[in-house]
Amino acid sequence: MENTLSYFDYGVVAFYFLFMVGIGVFFRNYITNTSDYFRGGGQMVWWMAGSSAFMVQFSAWTFTGAASKAYEDGLLILVIFFGNAIGFLMNYLYFAGKFRQLRVITPIEAMRQRFGKTSEQVFTWLQLPIGTLYAGIWLNGLGVFFAAVFGFDIATTILVTGSVVLILSVTGGSWAVVASDFMQVLVLMPISLVAAYFALKEVGGPAALIERFPADRLFGGDTNYSALVWIWAIVILIKQFASTNNLMDASRYLCAKDTWHARRAALLASSLFIIGPVVWFIPPMASAILYPELDSMFPQLGEKSSEAAYVAICINTLPVGMLGLLLSGIFAATMSSMDSGLNRNAGIFVRNFYLPHLRPHAGERELLLAGKVATLVFGGAIIAAGVYFSRMKDLPLFDLMMQFGGLVAVPMQVPLIWGILVRRVPDWASWASILVGLATSYLVKTYLTAEWVNGALNLGMEFSGREEKDLTLIMAVVINLFVGSAFYLSTMLFYKEPTDPVRRDEVDTLFKNLNTPVESSEDGSEKMDSNQGKSLGVLSMIYGGFILLLALIPNEATGRIAFLFCGGVLLLIGYALKSGGKKKEGEGMSFR
Repeated sequence: MENTLSYFDYGVVAFYFLFMVGIGVFFRNYITNTSDYFRGGGQMVWWMAGSSAFMVQFSAWTFTGAASKAYEDGLLILVIFFGNAIGFLMNYLYFAGKFRQLRVITPIEAMRQRFGKTSEQVFTWLQLPIGTLYAGIWLNGLGVFFAAVFGFDIATTILVTGSVVLILSVTGGSWAVVASDFMQVLVLMPISLVAAYFALKEVGGPAALIERFPADRLFGGDTNYSALVWIWAIVILIKQFASTNNLMDASRYLCAKDTWHARRAALLASSLFIIGPVVWFIPPMASAILYPELDSMFPQLGEKSSEAAYVAICINTLPVGMLGLLLSGIFAATMSSMDSGLNRNAGIFVRNFYLPHLRPHAGERELLLAGKVATLVFGGAIIAAGVYFSRMKDLPLFDLMMQFGGLVAVPMQVPLIWGILVRRVPDWASWASILVGLATSYLVKTYLTAEWVNGALNLGMEFSGREEKDLTLIMAVVINLFVGSAFYLSTMLFYKEPTDPVRRDEVDTLFKNLNTPVESSEDGSEKMDSNQGKSLGVLSMIYGGFILLLALIPNEATGRIAFLFCGGVLLLIGYALKSGGKKKEGEGMSFR
């Protein structure tokens, strides 16, 4: 397959980078202290916070690892993303408001209040490497995608793109991160619709997509025990709930201006995860019909050739220039995830280690500088992790993401969910639960193998290769959640009221805050609403105008209409935001 980009595509990507740099420079004016730099000063309106919450869960992995799953197993991939939708719905119903009411800059500051200083350091030095590894997975996904498109070596692609992301990440701060997240939602959703339209057109429509997709793979292939597929689906829903409703992910809502905006941000993210997957996985499923031999089309990817399923059909069907727009959006998706991870990790390092232990009397100027230096260091580590993952030839990206989440992330999430629901446990319950969970993961991975399960249940047929990986994830999630929860709750037997009055006040303050809604007037942020609306409105109109100009590229009528559609969406939304911002400014009111 010819997989080079046109000059128009390169121009689109170049404009995108200039645009992102402009966002970073513009929003630097919003930063005056570490609260601004790490959480936007807790002044962001719901549509910004919700877009960011959505984009943090959404990266190039969706177009590589998850697309590979859609290519191989059809509609089964929807379970993961609908699981996100359910998780964010629970955020809306309960957790998002509670998380915003913590009134902290970093989530680990809340963990210190809840579980004490020892737990603060345990979570700090677990989160920093784990966050780095996760971001490395995202960056590796981006490298796989661009390697498939340009034919570059994956490691080289990771180094180059990671360096660009790092430069942008250092200068932006939380305001630029969230603003770029919002822009990418506006860009990605209409482009995804266009990509899905051209894919459906190529295969003959929605009915033909279902009819022509390999029947034995529509709901998961390579299975000897069909019931295991549905068990996997249920476990994934539980896993996604845990990943979106724990204290570490409170960072999604700490930027929201109040409880009302935090809850509606969660509802927006939930809605996007219902709408998005319906169109995201049409192209890779169409690729399974049209390009069953991806390994010959993308030999540089080896056994991971299915991770190019999305780009394979986009190269052949999208109009000239649209592929560059799509790649810009996908780059931005991972950039946003990586930038958010960098920003959170830098905030944790500065606020939960550097300030309390190294420089307790440091001023805001020094802390801002320390945050930027920390971003550089963690960014370099993420790039190194991405290169390392790219060399793991025997573990596809999808399984890497799933197994890492089941074996490592779940043990951390258990005490961070129960911690805000159950008060009467000793401080050591948090880190002890993690140790028990990690030990459980080791035992599951080492001893509870597919062969052991097969023998224990006296099954007549061996598990397939795909089922072995699914079984590892199922046992890791279920056993970790059960053992971790049982251990955490059992520590209630050892609970004693804190004798230290300072420690007792910390816990009392935390639970008082959890039950006290944040009102907009607390942060004095009413006038920031109109600024956000006007700023993002102007940016949306600029980008929308640029996309409209791409309709002048020599394409067939449907290609020109596609550009008019994408640009028109951004122009209309941008105009509405800009007009609304002016109106609210004139009224002296918030966006409520």
